[in-house]
Amino acid sequence: MPDTSGPPFRADHVGSLLRPQALLDARARRAAGEIDAAELRSIEDAAIAAAVRMQGDLGLATATDGEFRRSTWHMDFIYAITGITPVAGEGRPVHFRNADGSIDWSPAGLHVDGPLSIDEPVFGADFAFLQSRVQPGQTAKLTIPSPSMVHYRGGAAAIDPAVYPDEDSFWDALSAAYRQQVQGIAAQGCSYLQLDDTSLAYLNDPAQRAELAGQGRDAEHQHERYIRQINAALADRPAGLTVTTHLCRGNFRSSWAAEGGYDFVAEALFGELEVDGFFLEFDDARSGTFEPLRFVPPGKRVVLGLVTTKRPMLESKDELKRRIDEAARFVPLDQLALSPQCGFSSTVEGNALTRDEQMAKLALVVEVAQEVWG
Repeated sequence: MPDTSGPPFRADHVGSLLRPQALLDARARRAAGEIDAAELRSIEDAAIAAAVRMQGDLGLATATDGEFRRSTWHMDFIYAITGITPVAGEGRPVHFRNADGSIDWSPAGLHVDGPLSIDEPVFGADFAFLQSRVQPGQTAKLTIPSPSMVHYRGGAAAIDPAVYPDEDSFWDALSAAYRQQVQGIAAQGCSYLQLDDTSLAYLNDPAQRAELAGQGRDAEHQHERYIRQINAALADRPAGLTVTTHLCRGNFRSSWAAEGGYDFVAEALFGELEVDGFFLEFDDARSGTFEPLRFVPPGKRVVLGLVTTKRPMLESKDELKRRIDEAARFVPLDQLALSPQCGFSSTVEGNALTRDEQMAKLALVVEVAQEVWG
């Protein structure tokens, strides 16, 4: 039976999906110059159409393109903003950890070297294709990085003072550019937009705050600035556009970058961020307790990320229901929903599980949500 509760749905998912091997092979052939951009896009189209069918067949009301056209969940979007230039070798290394050890990842850096704007919606053509493939009962969702990610990746050091002499002028321009994105994608018919944000989750980690403080940043209040600027980006958003945010402590090849509960940001985040719902990871002890959810106001939905995308082992239905009941001590059950804790492939490499294991996780989310909420 279709989920008619509206986005975010009782059974939902964050967005990215494991890339099929044919798509990975095609990307490698494109990088080697063996196929052109048009042939790669045709292969992407076929993979996305199959992914949309898969989501519908599993009973998910949300349909994404799996982020199949991207290399990473965030940088493809950020580099498409006018006024931002990628800079090889200048990215701040990210230290990821997992049960087996650690992985260091060094994405390219960025420079804000011109006036910021988004004159045409980033991923506009990609979203139009997704819209053309959704089935009855499915809602197409676009996932993009939040404005915070532009600043978190580079900070003031990445901003050319000849363009923006202070951070206030930079933030005004960035939020205005994001308003262009929000207005433009809504005009295309988008009714479900998600702002993905690792920074607001990272800031819960004392080690992350210490690192930022060492760079001369105001780590104790940075989350408050981020919340204000996201709100500015969403100002006057069109009626009928549902906006959610997803908070994550890092997701790269089944590894994470930060730890700690939501306590540090919770009061400002839940009380002040003007979104309709929060996708929150709660798949293990690294994410803390449900107690910070006491700050969630009426009318906002919390999507509990209880099903991990980092490991293939399938969770127990009884355990998931127990944890939903536990969360309902702090937020009414009617305001809760269920999803995987993060995407399955935040970067093109993907997490350490198979596509069949991914489907089993998504099916589990749907089954538990139906049993809990009907």
